Amino acid sequence: MKRRIQIQGVKSTLRTPLLPWAGAPRGARLLALLRPLLLALSLLPAAACSKEESSEQPLTVGFIYVGARDDYGYNQAHAEGAAAVARLAGVKTREEENVPETVAVQKTIESMINLDGASVIFPTSFGYFDPHILKVAEKFPDRTFLHCGGLYDGSKHPSNVGSYFGYIDEAEYVSGIVAGMTTKSGKLGFIAAKPIPQVLRNINAFTLGVRSVNPGATTAVIFTGDWSMPVKEAEAANSLIDQGVDVLTAHVDSPRVIIELAERRGAFSTGYHTNQATLAPRGYLTGAEWNWSKVYTDYIASIREGKPYPHLLRGGFKEGFIKLSPYGPAVSEEAKKKAEEAKTRLTEGTLTIFKGPIKDNEGKVVVAEAVEQQQTDIVLESMNYLVDGVVGSLQK
Repeated sequence: MKRRIQIQGVKSTLRTPLLPWAGAPRGARLLALLRPLLLALSLLPAAACSKEESSEQPLTVGFIYVGARDDYGYNQAHAEGAAAVARLAGVKTREEENVPETVAVQKTIESMINLDGASVIFPTSFGYFDPHILKVAEKFPDRTFLHCGGLYDGSKHPSNVGSYFGYIDEAEYVSGIVAGMTTKSGKLGFIAAKPIPQVLRNINAFTLGVRSVNPGATTAVIFTGDWSMPVKEAEAANSLIDQGVDVLTAHVDSPRVIIELAERRGAFSTGYHTNQATLAPRGYLTGAEWNWSKVYTDYIASIREGKPYPHLLRGGFKEGFIKLSPYGPAVSEEAKKKAEEAKTRLTEGTLTIFKGPIKDNEGKVVVAEAVEQQQTDIVLESMNYLVDGVVGSLQK
C-alpha cells in the first residue's frame, strides 16, 4: 500500500509494507522510518575525519627530566618548554620525570621510541649525554636526540644528535646589578652545586654585575657538591645569612629551598632557571630564567619542515633564549633603569661581560687589559677561576 509522508512541508510517497508498529503514533512511525538514514548520515563526518587524520600522523616528541617537572627550577623550566611544544598543531608530547643519570635514561628513551613512537627526544639533564644518549642514538639512527648542555662534537658524535644551551650569564649579570643596588650590607651569597665552567661563569657574571654598580660589595660562594642537595642548601643559606649576607642566589637544580628560607629570614633573593617570585613575594628581586619554549618550538619547526637543524645551538637575550623574572616590590626605580640599560646593551652586543682587565680572587690576571671575551669565545667554556670580589675557593 502507499503511505504519504510530509516532513517540514515536503511531500513524498514511499512504498512501505504494513509493519507491527503501523498503528503507532505518527511521530514514532516517522522516527522508525528515518532512523537508518540518520544513522548513516551521522557516521559520515566521523569517517571523513578519521580518514583525514590517518593521512597525517602527529609528530611525537619526548622530554626526559632528572627531577620533578614542578621543582621551581631546572626541570620546571624544561617542562614549560615542553608545554609550548604540546600546544603546536599536529604534535604529541611524552614526558618522563625523575629519571636518574644512569642506564635508566636509555631504557626510558627506548620506551618512548618503541611504545610511543617518538621521533624526537629531548633528554634534558647534563649527565644523560655520555654514554647514554650516544649509545641510544647509534641504535636508532632514524630518530633525533637533542641534549641540553652543549657537549656535541661533530668530529666524533652521531649526526642524529644535537646540543643546545644559552648565555644565561647575561641574565645573571643583570640580576647582579639589581642585587648590588638593593643590598644594605654589601654582602651577597651564591650557593652552587659544582665548580664546573657553566656554574663558575654564572657566579662570576653575577659578581661582575654587582660590582659594576657597587664596587665594594662581595659575593660569598658555597659549593654543595651536587645538583639537588636540599639539606646542604638550607644549611648554606642559613650560614650565609648568619654572616650578614642579605641577598642570596643559587645555581642548583631547584633554588626553592634557598628562596623560601631567604624570605623567612628577611633576606632578598634572585632566582635561577624559572620564576620563583611566588615563593618570596616580599624579597624576590628578579631572576635569570630560561626560555626553552623558543628553543624547542624552533627545533620542531625545522624538523617538521625538513630543514637542517643546528647541532650546536647557543643564544642569549638577542636570540630570546633567556629572560629576566619581573622585578619585585623591593627593587628601586633606579635599579630597574640600570638593569634595563644593561639588558639592552647585552641584547645589542655593545656590552661585554668578560672584558679585561679582570683578576681572579687570588690577584692573578685572568683577562688581560683590552681583551674582550665575547659570548662565542670558546675559552669561556673552560672557565676555571673566581673573579675578584668572590669570597671562596673552587673546592667543594
